[in-house]
Amino acid sequence: MTTVTVAESYTLKNGKTLKNRFMKSAMSEQLGNDVHNPDQRLVNVYGQWSKGGCGLIVSGNIMVDRNHLGEPRNVVLDEQSDLDAFRAWTAAATANGNEFWAQLNHPGKQIPSYLNKAPVAPSAISLGRGLEKAFNTPRELTGDEVRQTIGRYATAAKLAKDVGFTGVQIHGAHGYLVSQFLSPRHNQRDDEWGGSLENRMRFALEVYKGMRAAVGDDFPVAIKLNSADFMKGGFTEEESMQFVQALSEAGIDHVEISGGTYESPEMVQETPKESTRQREAFFMDYAEKVRKVTDVPLAVTGGFRTTRGMNDALQSGAMDFVGIARPLCLDAALPNNAIADENYRIDLPHLSTGIKSVDQLAAHNITWYEAQLWRMAKNKAPKPNMSAWRSFAITMLANGSTAIKQRRA
Repeated sequence: MTTVTVAESYTLKNGKTLKNRFMKSAMSEQLGNDVHNPDQRLVNVYGQWSKGGCGLIVSGNIMVDRNHLGEPRNVVLDEQSDLDAFRAWTAAATANGNEFWAQLNHPGKQIPSYLNKAPVAPSAISLGRGLEKAFNTPRELTGDEVRQTIGRYATAAKLAKDVGFTGVQIHGAHGYLVSQFLSPRHNQRDDEWGGSLENRMRFALEVYKGMRAAVGDDFPVAIKLNSADFMKGGFTEEESMQFVQALSEAGIDHVEISGGTYESPEMVQETPKESTRQREAFFMDYAEKVRKVTDVPLAVTGGFRTTRGMNDALQSGAMDFVGIARPLCLDAALPNNAIADENYRIDLPHLSTGIKSVDQLAAHNITWYEAQLWRMAKNKAPKPNMSAWRSFAITMLANGSTAIKQRRA
């Protein structure tokens, strides 16, 4: 046990110092404009989070290919982007001495059918558990396309550095493209990109190497990684730990631990098991195991609600950063408040309209929090007592005909 607390700074191996142990983890903001650039709305939201005290802020997932969007209003960073708009965003998000890292992503096959009729993936295998109704069967990427996609990640990383992000994070979790390559359930290729774990890791490692070459040794390159897919035949905990070892040897600067996919969404579980509820963190058991195989700084995201729970997790030595996401939609100053009050606590509401079919359609665990972000985007205070019916109506009005189409599991 150590005496570290959320208030203490942390210096990465490359010399970059983060002012405290709070990491704002990525969320779906749905605040890109019509041509997928950031605008004043994102400036407003991230300005509040910067003022609120997070040592490290990670953006919502930024797409590396504008022909492959995960959701309708994703931000895209490529040669067609308005770089000055990104500079305004990064200036606001770093205004209070914190770091701001760009989470870079490609959804692979996790693209709703109304957004893309021909998604791509490691193999031509559809999503399961009923999702094949809303997500088209993908086309298998050719070897040349795999290399081109790796190049897009590198380009986005270089542009991220150019516009003022202070680091980049590869989204390697939640069933997106990097995660799909890692999973034997979704990657059934018989070339250099599939089959053995070594081959399935190759795409992610080449993405890392391409990004590292684009930004240099002193610029943080991180990854968000599944502890497991929680699916039969998927990426396992044992494989995940081997992958962390490979990333460590390659020089990764930071690992955020999460878990699950659209098919098995552990990352937004509403009823965690009792041991998880007591410790708060969803993935601490895995963090304790992976800590034994790497000294790379680890963040655990999911479940934290109290200063005491956060400090206990840090003092265990299994993790170095507390990942916070949805609570920051209700309390943008959570880090400052939690540091100031050892008894700080935030509880999230149980969201339901009382009608199961509407709840399934509304996806409250995403859309209710998006509605809070949209309030913040207008410089309005969050509304913790907003009803599930109210957020559903806001989503319907904001999305038009796409509101009733499935975006996520």
